Amino acid sequence: MLALLGFSALNYMPVILVLTLFIAVLMSLSRAWSDSEMVVWLSSGQPLTAWIMPVLRFSFPVILAIALLSAVLTPWANLKSSEYKEKLNARNDTSQVSPGAFREGRDGGRVVFVEAVANDFTQLRNVFAASTQNGKFGVIMSSSGHQEFAPNGDRFMVLEKGRRYEVEPGSPEFKIMEYERYIIRTEDSTIESSDPLPKTMPIWELVRQKTDFYRAELLWRVSQPFSALLLVLLAIPLSFVNPRSGRSANILMAILIYTIYNNLISVSQSWVMFSKLSFWIGVWAVHLLMALLVALLFYRRVTPKPFWRRGRT
Repeated sequence: MLALLGFSALNYMPVILVLTLFIAVLMSLSRAWSDSEMVVWLSSGQPLTAWIMPVLRFSFPVILAIALLSAVLTPWANLKSSEYKEKLNARNDTSQVSPGAFREGRDGGRVVFVEAVANDFTQLRNVFAASTQNGKFGVIMSSSGHQEFAPNGDRFMVLEKGRRYEVEPGSPEFKIMEYERYIIRTEDSTIESSDPLPKTMPIWELVRQKTDFYRAELLWRVSQPFSALLLVLLAIPLSFVNPRSGRSANILMAILIYTIYNNLISVSQSWVMFSKLSFWIGVWAVHLLMALLVALLFYRRVTPKPFWRRGRT
């Protein structure tokens, strides 16, 4: 389970880093406004746009990490998580049995009970197994046993010195057989193969795909570093606060903008997946809107009197 938690953490890490970077830049610059440090900066003749390069230099390593996570590490984590879940689902009988509990096989044709299991899950004691084969019901009992593994990964339960009772339903006749060694295959190493999911494919494989189902995932991957870049630029004009008031207003506004931005990316991804929107439009349309918002806020903060107020007296 810890492995699954680790894979899930890698899966959500790009989104977490984007939001963390945005809030970090916003809070730092908001502190400069509230402490009147930004007033000194502007009074010295430095424009607000002069913060762009320092912010980008600070953000570049994080944006690079987000791009690396989105392109390589996140699909790798999703692939390993999927393989791990398949292996867990493929386990059968004693591979998941708990001592003192009945365990039913995947096909429902066998029930196994083990009274005690060694710490390494290899040695078994007081084993009971009931199965139906070829229309006959059989019960196998043994006082001891162990597990063996074939070179191809198949798992076998080997019972020693026990008895097998076999009866055909509706018939009064039954058979009793004693054995020195009885082998039951409890896990098949063969896992049904299926087409790879988009979330498990590295970005260079997604680029080769021509279907919208895979391109939607490519849109999401590409959007993560671009959204991080635009959000840190947005944080510069959005960080303005009145020193006499609190900083809660711009923080709430930042969270609202991020939520809308992220949801619009998700909507674009869904529309591309269901062929309601062209990939080439969906991949840049939302970011273009955000870039326009960034430019508008910069213009609002840099220009003393914006054009929409020039006609007023």
